[in-house]
Amino acid sequence: MKQRIYDSRQQDVVDLAPRVSGEVSMYVCGPTVQSAPHIGHLRSALVYDQMRRWLTAMGQRVTLIRNVTDIDDKILDNAREAQLAGGEEQWWALAYRVERDFTAAYDAIGVLPPTYEPRATANIAEMVALIARLIERGHAYQAEDGSASVYFDTGSWPDYGDLTRQRRDQMEDATDSEPVGKRDPRDFALWKARRAHEPESAAWPSPWGLGRPGWHIECSAMATRYLGEEFDIHGGGLDLRFPHHENELAQSAAAGHAFARHWIHNGLVNTGGKKMSKSLGNSLFAHDLLRAARPVVLRYFLGSAHYRSVLEYSAASLAEAAAAFERIEGFLERAETFVSEGHAGGGAAAHLVRMMPLGGTATSEMLPDDFIAAMLDDFGVPQALATLHGAVRAGNTAIDAGDAGSALARATEVVAMLDVLGLDPRDEHWAASGGVAGGAEAAALDTLVTALIEERREARARKDFATSDAIRDRLQQAGVALEDSPNGTRWSLA
Repeated sequence: MKQRIYDSRQQDVVDLAPRVSGEVSMYVCGPTVQSAPHIGHLRSALVYDQMRRWLTAMGQRVTLIRNVTDIDDKILDNAREAQLAGGEEQWWALAYRVERDFTAAYDAIGVLPPTYEPRATANIAEMVALIARLIERGHAYQAEDGSASVYFDTGSWPDYGDLTRQRRDQMEDATDSEPVGKRDPRDFALWKARRAHEPESAAWPSPWGLGRPGWHIECSAMATRYLGEEFDIHGGGLDLRFPHHENELAQSAAAGHAFARHWIHNGLVNTGGKKMSKSLGNSLFAHDLLRAARPVVLRYFLGSAHYRSVLEYSAASLAEAAAAFERIEGFLERAETFVSEGHAGGGAAAHLVRMMPLGGTATSEMLPDDFIAAMLDDFGVPQALATLHGAVRAGNTAIDAGDAGSALARATEVVAMLDVLGLDPRDEHWAASGGVAGGAEAAALDTLVTALIEERREARARKDFATSDAIRDRLQQAGVALEDSPNGTRWSLA
């Protein structure tokens, strides 16, 4: 079966058609580092991380470029406002500080680093060259007021609007720059002349005068530099389709580049049934979310909806995700205990220990057919998770029935699926970020609870049920739940 994806430009589910067999090249629009990362940024980065992990598991060599927009009107404006209020932080220092916040948030939820992460300010020469090419080909012009600004002539490109299926005469005016010197209000900025109140450090020389690049030209130049004039997938949030991606496509095609073969857009995030926005004051920032839930649970929640759908956030939905993930963890703990006690026969326990975690080594041979079919069908993570939870239920049933072979088979499948999704709770990453897999606190808690469970077992053996019940009550009051079974007692945080 071939990988199927929804191509936003074709507005249809199509076969993924990489330029080079066995390789996939992806460009994803990264953050504009003006302020702290929020849930929408996390979701978008996670979506493309899931795709990358899946394609890698299927044997593809994936090159993922995710840019950083570190020069922009909003960055300069935020730095200027802070300075007017008495601060001393320069625009470039603000951008770097916020970039580090984004990197920390991505790392916390297990988003793998991109193959390369170029900054806009490191690619100014490529942007100037691309603008010069557009002027030479008759698709851009210097501002008619004599300033250094340069605009893309939308009227010169007959396919403008192709990505979003719009006619030019129905489009709103471009708002990425002041309309001064434009031939048409829908023309967008490729190069912005330095304004008097902007710092000299935020301007670069060009054939048209001192200035800085417009937002749209940055991505076209960086994608082309690191992936070539044609590459496989261009991704980003749904809110970037227009004008950002429409303008990227127009200027790249007008420059003579084939650009992206496929366009993918992830859905946005709603809170309380409303679109998240600064104006509504309902933004959910990454640092708050990481305090509200374990990072691995947050990853599970953010990746549980189909990437093209709206993700509805609430405290209840996050709690449901935590409960669902704890059921997965509970099964893996039961399976490991069941097998380690010798129920699966010689060598099975060692096998289970070796395969947890897989550490990015899951292959199609380890995965259930339903999981593979779901992921091949436009990265159907919700259906893939349904298969995962089905395997958990079947595995628990096998343990209850003493069926060691089935228990081990289901545990192997579950770990393989978790590995592909970046959710294996035994991965060292989650131990370092507060997961259940380890860390000083987790190890200390396990030692204390295990000792109390042993005291309780000894009390029950000598029929001292008062002591046994007292230990259970003490643990329950501390938020520790016990589950007795013929295979022993396991504990979990209630």
